[in-house]
Amino acid sequence: MLDFIVSRLKAFTYALAGLVDLFSNHEPVKVHLLAVVVALGTAWYLDFPTWKWVAFLFCIGFAIATEALNTAIEYVVDLVSPEYHELAGKAKDVAAAAVLVSATTALIVYGVLVWDALG
Repeated sequence: MLDFIVSRLKAFTYALAGLVDLFSNHEPVKVHLLAVVVALGTAWYLDFPTWKWVAFLFCIGFAIATEALNTAIEYVVDLVSPEYHELAGKAKDVAAAAVLVSATTALIVYGVLVWDALG
């Protein structure tokens, strides 16, 4: 049982190291975080009810998670294809498209929630 607990703690520290890398070394994530801070302040000011907070926080997590997956894909593609290859470029483009879709979805949901609060 102790080995299981230790292995889970190590896995957790690896995940935290990934978050630290993501938040400190990747400019697009910093833009997402700035938007999140502004949106959190607006949501707090508009006194969102619990259900809106749940939807809002889910969208934030969705956008940050896709950004993390995009970054992971970029790392792997750069490792296996350090020189330009058309398929490597396509893999990166599709991963970036996932970020675009998730961030746009989050923005639309947030806009609907704010519109509802103001209306």
